[in-house]
Amino acid sequence: MSRVSGRWKFGLLLALTTAILWGVLPIALKGVMQTLDPATTTFFRFVLAALLLTPYILLRRGHPSRTPLFRRLQAPRSLFQMLAAGGLLAANYALYISGLERTTAEAAQLVIQAAPMLLLLSGVWFFGERLSRRQWLGFFAFVTGLGLFFYPRFYDVFVAVNAYGIGIMLVLTAALMWTGYAIMQKLLLQQFSSQETMVIFYWLGTLAFLPFSDFSALPQLSNMQWLLIVFCGLNTLIGYGSFAEAMAHIEASKVSAILALTPLVTVSIAHLIPFEGLAVEPITALTLCGAALVVGGSMLTSLSKPDQR
Repeated sequence: MSRVSGRWKFGLLLALTTAILWGVLPIALKGVMQTLDPATTTFFRFVLAALLLTPYILLRRGHPSRTPLFRRLQAPRSLFQMLAAGGLLAANYALYISGLERTTAEAAQLVIQAAPMLLLLSGVWFFGERLSRRQWLGFFAFVTGLGLFFYPRFYDVFVAVNAYGIGIMLVLTAALMWTGYAIMQKLLLQQFSSQETMVIFYWLGTLAFLPFSDFSALPQLSNMQWLLIVFCGLNTLIGYGSFAEAMAHIEASKVSAILALTPLVTVSIAHLIPFEGLAVEPITALTLCGAALVVGGSMLTSLSKPDQR
């Protein structure tokens, strides 16, 4: 059983940093996609993260008792799990950004919160775990919140199934892909460090998106958009690094509860800071109540203990 350092203030700061970075990310991606297509945008996210993380992996000294990385990858089972996890993560990125292109930043951020919920349910379906009543209450609050938030868009999502509705379904599918990735990642961490797995995933994603990327629009990018591309690349590294470090200082349930605030960051920034060409969701008492239920349900599910029976 892993222990935490007890430096809860530092852990809280790191978790909040992650929530803020991930909350800003869809808005930054929207800014880049005003010129670049989703595949090219995602390629830059992967390749920048890979280029920045690779030197660290190559130069650091591995644990004396651990077999070199490439030798461990020669095991067929480990190689299959690594490729499967990398493929699922690449699919998650592709589906999320394709959905984001068709919806708003707030909508995409709220729907992607289904990922940890699906991971929680996977424990029930595949591992025979039991959820407590409070966790089930949090889950139903989450689902109710999504229904209230998207009530003004009910026709777009469930009747017309137009671009907006397709975007929502793509993001929901991205959450499902992330759930599969998280399960595979949990298995891989028995043999590899998180940095080792991520650098492989980043290079796999780079190779996967390179054939679909179109660099002809690069000269049209503004200085701000270039800064946004760099930010999107750094966001994955810094956000993930802060997340991993926070787990070392406070309990995982508390980190998850803080990360549940991410949609509120996205909604607040999108509505309080005007961005040219950025569409936003209509804000009413009903949609605000829905967003609050999504966040509250996620936090309740994260902080509640599972049934021990």
